[in-house]
Amino acid sequence: MVVGMIDPLHGNGTTVNLLGGWIAILAGVVSGAVIGLFFSREDWMGGYDSWRRRLTRLGHISFFGLGLLNLLFAATAAQLGLRGAGLRIASAALLLGAVAMPVCCFLSAWRKPLRHLFPIPVLAVAVGVLAILIGGWPQ
Repeated sequence: MVVGMIDPLHGNGTTVNLLGGWIAILAGVVSGAVIGLFFSREDWMGGYDSWRRRLTRLGHISFFGLGLLNLLFAATAAQLGLRGAGLRIASAALLLGAVAMPVCCFLSAWRKPLRHLFPIPVLAVAVGVLAILIGGWPQ
């Protein structure tokens, strides 16, 4: 384990979401820089309105959105009093969503039938949000 990193299964469990959030933001910047090299070509990936290009843009943006969601979770978990299973489930589910959503977007851009993988990140994020709401609900 990295020195100073809180074990997500023992401790407050949000450090991994902070790191994951910032890594996702960096991945959004890097992926945007890479795909931005080709955006000036009108016919790139079948043109602006093509499935491949739309899903590639969505994958790039999902890094930012789900990275920010992980940062928000890490910043608010203590205020909501999340602990135990609720904290662990929310942490893991939001991290899974932050990884799986851009992967599904890029895979779907590559091969359209892989769009059937989208329930994985959607359900992961939904479970994470529900765990936050249930765990933080006033007693």
